[in-house]
Amino acid sequence: MSTQTARPGEQPLDVNDPGLSRFDIVREGARRDDIEIVHYEPQVVAGSKAERRLVRTVAGFFLLTGLAATAFLAIYIWWPWEYEPGRGGDKLYTPLLGVTLGVALLGIGFGILTWGKKLLPKEVSIQDRHEGVSTEDQKITGQTMLYMADELGVKRRPLLGVSLLAGLVPVGAVVAAPLVGGLISQPHKNNQMFTTGFAPQDGRKIRLIREDGRPIRPSDISSGGQITVFPGIEHGVSNLHADSPTLLIHLRDVDAAESRRNNEREGHGDYMWGNYAAYSKICTHAGCPASLYEQQTNRLLCPCHQSQFLITDNAKPVFGPASRRLPQLPIEVDAEGYFVAKSDYTETVGPDFWERP
Repeated sequence: MSTQTARPGEQPLDVNDPGLSRFDIVREGARRDDIEIVHYEPQVVAGSKAERRLVRTVAGFFLLTGLAATAFLAIYIWWPWEYEPGRGGDKLYTPLLGVTLGVALLGIGFGILTWGKKLLPKEVSIQDRHEGVSTEDQKITGQTMLYMADELGVKRRPLLGVSLLAGLVPVGAVVAAPLVGGLISQPHKNNQMFTTGFAPQDGRKIRLIREDGRPIRPSDISSGGQITVFPGIEHGVSNLHADSPTLLIHLRDVDAAESRRNNEREGHGDYMWGNYAAYSKICTHAGCPASLYEQQTNRLLCPCHQSQFLITDNAKPVFGPASRRLPQLPIEVDAEGYFVAKSDYTETVGPDFWERP
C-alpha cells in the first residue's frame, strides 16, 4: 500500500496522478477535510484460513436468513390459517410466521455484525474541529466509494456476495407478501368474513333469540329499551358465532321517525320493523362489545376505547377512534309474531380490514 500523502503545510496532492493508489486518494480526501487516518490495520490476512472461516460463517448467517424467509413465504401461502375448533394446524400459523421472520432478521443482524467486526479493517481517524463547509471533488468521492466497496471484500470473497443476495431476496419477498397476499391466496374464501349466523339457511330466515334460546316478540321490549340477541341456530349463542351478537332497540316514536329518514338516505329504508332497529354489537374499531346504550341521546358506547355511535343516524361514529358505522341487520316479524332477520348483514361485521374501501 502506498503511503504517499501531503504533510501538514504541504501542497495537496494531485489526485489525477496515475501513480497514486486508491488508498492515497482516499487519504488525501480525508486530509482535505482535516481528517487524519492514524491507524489502519486489516484484521485477517487475505486468503488465510481465518478469512475463509469467517467468510463461511457470515455466508451461513445470510443463507440461514434466506431459508427462514423462504419458510415464512411457504407458511404464509400454504399453511392452513382458517380458524377451526380444537387443536388444528391453524393454531400454529401465527407462531410459525413469528419464528421464521425472527430467525430471518437475526440471521441478517448476526451476519452484518460478524462481517463488520471480524472482516473489515480496523481504522482510527482523527478530525479537527473547524467551522465552514468542506468540499470534495468528484474523483475523491468516487474513489472513496470504490475503496469502501473493495474493503467489503465482495469481489475477493464471492461467497459473501452470493449468500447476501440469497438471503436478502427472500426477505424482500417477505416484505411484499402481505401486500400481494390476497392475490396469491384468497383470504376470504368460503365468504367467511362476510357471513354471520343470521345468514338464511335453506331459504329459512333466522329468528332473533335471547341468550337462553327463547325467541323475541316486539312486546318483549319496552319503548326506549334494548336487548342483546343472537341467531336462532345451533350454537348461535356460543363463540362459534362470536361475530353475531346484535343489539335490538325499541326506539321512541320521534327517534324512530328520524332513524327511518336516515335509513332511507342510505338505501336502508326497509331495514327497520316499526320502531325497532338492530345493529351489530361488534365495534368497528377493535372488535370489542359496544353494549352501553344511552336512550336519552340514542348513543351506543364501546367501553374499550370510548367510541360512540349515533343509533338514529345509521349508527355512525360520532366520538372516539372508530371510523366506520356499525352494520345494521334487516329485521321483520314472521307469521308467528317473532323477530327474524330478513337477510344477513349487508356490510362486514367487526373491525376494518385492509381491502375494505
